[in-house]
Amino acid sequence: MTALDLLDLDPSLTEEERQIRDVVRRLVDDRVRPYVADWYEEGRVPARELAREFGKLGLLGMHLSGYGCAGASAVAYGLACQELEAADSGVRSLVSVQGSLAMYAIWRYGSEEQKQRWLPSMATGESIGCFGLTEPDHGSDPASMATRARRDGDDWVLTGGKMWITNAPIADVAVIWARTDDGVRGFAVPMDTPGVTAREIRRKMSLRASLTGEIVLDDVRLPADAQLPEAVGLKAPLSCLTEARHGIVWGAVGVARDCLETTLAYATTRTQFGRPLAGFQLTQAKLADMAVELVKAQLLALHLGRLADAGRLRPDQVSVGKLNNVREALAIARQCRTILGANGVSGEYPVLRHANNLESVLTYEGTSEIHQLIVGQRLTGLSAFA
Repeated sequence: MTALDLLDLDPSLTEEERQIRDVVRRLVDDRVRPYVADWYEEGRVPARELAREFGKLGLLGMHLSGYGCAGASAVAYGLACQELEAADSGVRSLVSVQGSLAMYAIWRYGSEEQKQRWLPSMATGESIGCFGLTEPDHGSDPASMATRARRDGDDWVLTGGKMWITNAPIADVAVIWARTDDGVRGFAVPMDTPGVTAREIRRKMSLRASLTGEIVLDDVRLPADAQLPEAVGLKAPLSCLTEARHGIVWGAVGVARDCLETTLAYATTRTQFGRPLAGFQLTQAKLADMAVELVKAQLLALHLGRLADAGRLRPDQVSVGKLNNVREALAIARQCRTILGANGVSGEYPVLRHANNLESVLTYEGTSEIHQLIVGQRLTGLSAFA
């Protein structure tokens, strides 16, 4: 039990879950933590190298079964996300976009041929996937997407663009969502198809250790079998988002924990006015409040993971988790920065990097406002989206 495990939650995990968590933590300590501050500062990340490392450990699509995937539990996947995001949100994004968005979409909605073509190499990290839903003018309102797919003989022709797409600059395959005459459909699009271009988005102030891009589709001709046959309507991409949001619920716990661990170590060793910062009442009040919010977030993540493993997790419950845990993680990061004082803005400490990253996590895969409306609809039975 660590000082931050106020409720002694560790024994509530199975031995296998603890082992998976600890293995991921060791990998992150070895392969990410020593370098991530430089990656962030320089706006780069060795994503392909990391993907292969993660693939060797079975982290890519780890909660999926078959096709080289580990078939792990939802809680085990969540714990992996927790440890990845404790290092950096961008690194966790690499894993979640690969496994919970691109791989899940193909695994859940693709043909057997599509699964055999893509999933085994994606599970090892040899192939990288991305998920093209968000557009330059359509973020929170995917129903208004402008990307179109039209029939031309036996082929499909895609035209449009996607924006803020994680992994796009290095992706081998993109799951692209487009409007057709029969509604929204999904397509597995090889990124070397003529007419597909990807441009890396630079000058980001957040998620700098993550590759983000814009995808342009200029009359991209695809064979009929590029369509994901089971993906019918907007519910298909939204279900993929639910998968990924579950990982965010856990990841936010990891980043909050890392901020608080950093700050607790600093406050107990930094002396001001003749005593450690941690010896002042105001500092202890801050630390206590943050630790209580952290353990509440841990309880929420674990409960949702158990519901998922029982097959009873609803999308609105995931919204509760993302809304609360990301919001509280960001508040913890900001408060930790105040205890670190001027050192809080230094890259020598991870706190402000985490806070900056969380500004993106707060927005992507459903803004806080969107999740408030999802919860509000559950409470009232009334949709306030339009």
